[in-house]
Amino acid sequence: MKMHQKNNSCKKPGPGVIIAVICIVIYLFALTQAAVRIYIGIDERRITAEQEFTMIANLAYIAGLQGFMDERFTQTITSALNSSTAIEALIISGPLAEYAFEKEKDYAITWVNNSPRFKDRLTLSKQDLYMPISLLEVRNVNIKGVASSFDIEEIIKILRETLIIILAGFALSFFTILLKTLEKKSAAGTANSSYDEMDDDIDRGPLSDRSKIGWERDISKKLERCLHSCSSTESDLTFVLIELVDVSNDEVYTQSVNEALDLYGQRDMLFEYGRWGIAAIIPGINLEEAVTISEKYYQKVTDKYPRSFSSSALYIGITSRSGRLLREDRMILEAKEALKKAKTELKTSIVAFKSDPDKYREFIRKQK
Repeated sequence: MKMHQKNNSCKKPGPGVIIAVICIVIYLFALTQAAVRIYIGIDERRITAEQEFTMIANLAYIAGLQGFMDERFTQTITSALNSSTAIEALIISGPLAEYAFEKEKDYAITWVNNSPRFKDRLTLSKQDLYMPISLLEVRNVNIKGVASSFDIEEIIKILRETLIIILAGFALSFFTILLKTLEKKSAAGTANSSYDEMDDDIDRGPLSDRSKIGWERDISKKLERCLHSCSSTESDLTFVLIELVDVSNDEVYTQSVNEALDLYGQRDMLFEYGRWGIAAIIPGINLEEAVTISEKYYQKVTDKYPRSFSSSALYIGITSRSGRLLREDRMILEAKEALKKAKTELKTSIVAFKSDPDKYREFIRKQK
């Protein structure tokens, strides 16, 4: 067994932490696969555009040999453009003029001084699609093309599937939070039921006229009954000793008792301890939770009544059942040792008595 200020030992991650990590992995996977698929789609679109443009340029060459910009040539280019998946518009320049071909009118081409120019749009690729057409009877014939940056239908499909994955992660998070909430409510209901039964089983002795909490002489009996009840329900129990040093009057002590009632529990679970001390029996919480409550109590009392504690001190010793079968006198001894240690520690006024349940059971076995 050893004394410690707080339990800093590593804990295994709970189900909530594991689910949170899984959800984060789901979100990262969803975003990553979407980015990769969009990138691959854009790259495939670029390759398709190059292939389609080369095919159209070859058709323009063949059709141009039979007649440049006649009706047959125009129909051939228009048909090839409409059949393509990536090319959105073409500009064919000849010796006398430039000619525009579009899948959708005014989508990809604008006119500047009666000359066609490709529009600068996010949905249109910056890919350089250009090829000269060498015709015997017509010189300076060139063809330029502009392709779409991506397949909008494919992008919508990717985003839809990504959204489904993200929603699955949200659903997992939601149901985890819901189950944890229901679990806490169920545990709280069971604990409250156990405490009510415990209170019914434990005799409520008279309270002190001075502090309106239990007498010190009743600590041992009450703790014995509480330990028995907690052992039967396999629940934890914490015992806390609080001592005020150099307190000048009962008023300061009464104020400290009232603050203890707000944090540690009911009046019949609090007792006087010595002249200026308080003992608290807290069923249903472990050592770490008791340390947290005690830190809040210490801070609250010293902050709320700074004048009263300008020349006095407040020390707290804590111990817990921690799954052990132990007598009340042993638990009181551990709390006293923790309180004694708190008085000698320079770094803290709160000390918890940490025990190893396995070593304790081995110790008890050897005593038999």
